[in-house]
Amino acid sequence: MSAPDERRFERTGGEVLYDGRIVHLVEDTFRFDDGAEVRREIVRTTGAVGVLVHDGTDMLLTRQPREAIGAFDSLEIPAGRLDKPGEDPIDCARRELTEEIGYAAASWQPLTTYNPSVGILDETVHLYAAWDLREEWNDSGEDERIEVVRWPLADLDGAIAATTDGKTKLALLWAKAYGVPGCG
Repeated sequence: MSAPDERRFERTGGEVLYDGRIVHLVEDTFRFDDGAEVRREIVRTTGAVGVLVHDGTDMLLTRQPREAIGAFDSLEIPAGRLDKPGEDPIDCARRELTEEIGYAAASWQPLTTYNPSVGILDETVHLYAAWDLREEWNDSGEDERIEVVRWPLADLDGAIAATTDGKTKLALLWAKAYGVPGCG
């Protein structure tokens, strides 16, 4: 068996099946180094960010409707799409924080970057922690129904149990395993 870095494949073609505002569905063809060709349906996106934000006592989370899963009150960290061409993920995170919860942060730390569903989705999500807050509102111009929820940092387990959102659960589990950045 060859080492993982020795095996290769190349994209040899493809077609766009759906070109939407947020997602693009393509069917691409790939050829492996042994000559075999496969076709894969791939959902392409611009990526996203999420922010585990706190004021030293509470995390600031959001509750919002998520129609895709039939939930009116999904508990999540502030987050958003990398939808401005060329925007750096940390700049997107700063923007989303002011748009979703009305705060800016003086202190930031990258937590992790991950791919949520590598079998069908090319999305990369960048997670950060933010603290040392000051009020700052920016209007996203989107029709969002966001409720800001203060959740005690001392109750990470409760927040983990209360969410089904992947980026939120990952950020909270990261904080439980490694500690909440910016806290003693």
